[in-house]
Amino acid sequence: MKENVVTLKGAGKSYDNVDALKSIDLVLPEGEVLGLFGHNGAGKTTMMKLILGVISASEGDVSVFGVTPTSQEAWHMRSQIGYLPENVSFYEHLTGLEVLTYFTRLKGYNKQDALALLEQVGLSHAHNRQVKTYSKGMRQRLGLAQAFIGNPKLLLLDEPTVGLDPIATNEFYQTVDQLKTHGASIILCSHVLPGVEQHIDRAMILSQGKQLAIGSLADLRAQAELQVSIKPQGVNGAVVEDSILSKYWSEEQKMLLVPESAKVTVLRKLLEHEALNDVSISPATLTQLYQHYIGQEQPNHILRESKSTGGSNE
Repeated sequence: MKENVVTLKGAGKSYDNVDALKSIDLVLPEGEVLGLFGHNGAGKTTMMKLILGVISASEGDVSVFGVTPTSQEAWHMRSQIGYLPENVSFYEHLTGLEVLTYFTRLKGYNKQDALALLEQVGLSHAHNRQVKTYSKGMRQRLGLAQAFIGNPKLLLLDEPTVGLDPIATNEFYQTVDQLKTHGASIILCSHVLPGVEQHIDRAMILSQGKQLAIGSLADLRAQAELQVSIKPQGVNGAVVEDSILSKYWSEEQKMLLVPESAKVTVLRKLLEHEALNDVSISPATLTQLYQHYIGQEQPNHILRESKSTGGSNE
């Protein structure tokens, strides 16, 4: 049976009577990847700080590996956690290898481990260069290497693909998948929603410190009742003439726009047509789900911002 790595029960944080986070409930088991999404100031970074033990909760309970992260008993779990902040910063006059060796030794590892991590993130060729000569993408790779030290059992990654090219982004997500396979639990903040979708098990959407939604993408699609796009090929005008299918046909988009609840019925009806030679099905994307839940909560100007960025980081 999988153990719970992170548990939040009614957790909240206030600053000078301003609620940065309100009544958050979360159970993160081992081996699960949670996508954490929300606009600027939604509470994502505050939630990560609560889990890291950097700040204490104003209300509710926070448990990480079975202990309160701000307690004295939490010291033993530090080596099991990896964290990548949104804006990575290192000693610029040190080389990449010197920086990473420093961090590996803090966690009880050595220079050889640092070299292996630099190779893993594609920085072996620059390990003897000073960090001040690194590009933004190279610094981000160094930050990822730091977060991966010791194969942590809990990873908190805040905008991990910022500055990475498509190949490096793909390699990063391959590493995330591998860490998950080996039992790591991961909380991943990103505003690049299309790249995240296939690598998360559940999504949590925050707004103004409140939890708007949490669940698998299938659960969120069912709750939101967003339409599924179904594009048949080979049936010509038969769809328009069919009494059932015609209700969902969009002449403008040349496809069927179907509620989740009617998806199976429509597919069965399509299969009755012998002329059908192919069909593509596109459920609501993570971006569409995000816009749906944020749109129910936000003023128009924030909704316009989220649509233009796909959700921005805190």
